[in-house]
Amino acid sequence: MVSIDRRLFASFAFAAALLVPCGIATAEPDAKPGPASSPASILAPSGKLRAGLYPGTPTSYLAGRDGGTPRGVGYELGKALAEKLGVPYEPVVFKKNAEVLEAVQSGAVDVAFTNASVARAKVMDFAPAYLDIELGYLVRAGSPVASVDTVDQKGTKIGVTKGSSSDGVLSRDLKNAEVVRAETVGLAAEMLKEGKIDAFATNKATLFEMSDKVPGSKVLDGRWGMERHAVAIPKGRDAGLPFVRSFTAEVKANGLVAGAVERAGLRGAQVSEMK
Repeated sequence: MVSIDRRLFASFAFAAALLVPCGIATAEPDAKPGPASSPASILAPSGKLRAGLYPGTPTSYLAGRDGGTPRGVGYELGKALAEKLGVPYEPVVFKKNAEVLEAVQSGAVDVAFTNASVARAKVMDFAPAYLDIELGYLVRAGSPVASVDTVDQKGTKIGVTKGSSSDGVLSRDLKNAEVVRAETVGLAAEMLKEGKIDAFATNKATLFEMSDKVPGSKVLDGRWGMERHAVAIPKGRDAGLPFVRSFTAEVKANGLVAGAVERAGLRGAQVSEMK
C-alpha cells in the first residue's frame, strides 16, 4: 500500500511540473525594485539632447553673425534644457519647420520649440506655453491687401509655409483668396519681392524678420490668430513632462525667455503669463 501511494505521489508531482509555464522567473522574497528612470534618460535617451530647430526665424534659430554664437529662442532654451538635464547639447538644424515636426514624431530629435496647436498635440506632447505671438500678414509694396480684414478677396495670393499651422488654418478659412505654398520662409521672401504673392502669413516674429529683407514691405496692424510656443517632446516620453513643465516655469520666471527674445531681436511677441 505504501509503495502504491508513493508511485501515485510521484505521478501527481510529475504532472504538476508539466503545468508550470517555462521561462517565467519568480521574484526573490527580498528582491528590491530597480531605480526609477531619471529625467535625462527619459528625455535624452541617446545620452545627449537633440534639439530640432529651423533657420530664418528668431523663435527658433538664427546663425551667428560672422561665425559667432547662434541666436534664437529655441536654440537658447534647448541649450538651457540640456544643462538642466546634465547632458551634452546637440542642436539639429533642419531646412524647414515641417522637417522638425517630422523628426519629433519619429523620435529623431528629443525636443522642439514650436506652436502648440491642437493638431500637433495629437502627435507630440507639449509643456505650457512660454511665448505668445500674434499671427499676421506681411504685404509687398503695392499689394492690394491693405488690412487684415481685406485679405480674403478673389485674385489675391496669400503665401504660407507648406505644412505649417498657418497653411492648415488659412487653407480652410480663406474662401476667395488663393493660398500659395512656399517650401521655406526664405523662398517666401523671394516670392514677395518678385510679386508672385501679395502677402505672406505667419507669426509676426518671423514677419518682422522677413520685412527687413523685402524692401517696401510692411507688417499689417491687427491679427488673424495667435501662436503659443511651447516645448514639445515625442509621444511616449510623457514621464518626462513634469520635468519639462518645471523647466518652462523656471525659464519664464528667471528671465531667460525674455533675454533670449531680446538677444534674437524678436518682435511681435511676449512671454506667456505664468500658470
